[in-house]
Amino acid sequence: MSDLQTEFPGGENVHTIHPSTFSIVACDLQAREWGIAVQSKFFAPGVVVPWARAEIGAVATQAHANMKYGPDGLELLEEGLTADEVVKRLVSSDDGADHRQLAVVDAEGRVSVHTGEECNEWAGHRRGEGYSCQGNILAGPAVVEDMADRFEQSEGRLADRLVSTLQAGQAAGGDRRGQQGAALLVVREGGSYGGALDRYIDLRVDDHDRPIDELERLLQLFYLYFERPETDDLLQLQGEVARQVTESLHRLGYDVQPAESMDDSARKALDAWVGVENFEERMREPGYIDPGVLEHLKNQARGT
Repeated sequence: MSDLQTEFPGGENVHTIHPSTFSIVACDLQAREWGIAVQSKFFAPGVVVPWARAEIGAVATQAHANMKYGPDGLELLEEGLTADEVVKRLVSSDDGADHRQLAVVDAEGRVSVHTGEECNEWAGHRRGEGYSCQGNILAGPAVVEDMADRFEQSEGRLADRLVSTLQAGQAAGGDRRGQQGAALLVVREGGSYGGALDRYIDLRVDDHDRPIDELERLLQLFYLYFERPETDDLLQLQGEVARQVTESLHRLGYDVQPAESMDDSARKALDAWVGVENFEERMREPGYIDPGVLEHLKNQARGT
């Protein structure tokens, strides 16, 4: 179930520079994740548009953006207001609301959106269960329609779905001024490096000819370096696996001899290599190695 907000021909000149953009705000209640993905012909939109807090909700503020919508919206959500109540509260107290675009998803997956009547055309949004797609200065309504269709039809991790949704929006014409910056923010409790914070994924492409493609590349690197492996996927460091590890370390210049077991010198060498390559989040079980880390080690040893 979704609804489409039609365009509002704005009174402002289209060349006026605002954080005009297209974005998606969404949640995955099963994974307990909230996130925003954004692309804009605007430098560093990740500084302006996305705001989120685990178990609280997510906010996207854009068009002639009021950045206070971000932190203020999260505070209101934490106080227990619904997404609809937050949008009404923020918009009603803002003299510039007609120039703003705002989307909120709360802790329960409820969604509310505001597209001001003075946003530059084409401006509008489409929302559905647990998500909203919105934008302004777009090529047309197909941008948000195709974004929403892509998100509804996609499966898998929220971050992947959010980036895929941006790709669908760009394929439909995107921001009619072109491309420049993109960002992805996903939060979940204990999701950060080391588990101390909720900032699970926070990637920004501030200035790039193809920012969404670059965002996708960075997301895959994030998974390589920081995604925590499932215990059942780990490989025990013995036999053929140990031989591959020690042989690779030897080729890379570590004082290790190829063998089908890991002695103290081999374990220390592997620990040193892991520290240099920043794979500590993936090496969570002593005596085991993540398959992705092993493949990276072998590729590096082969010079590939």
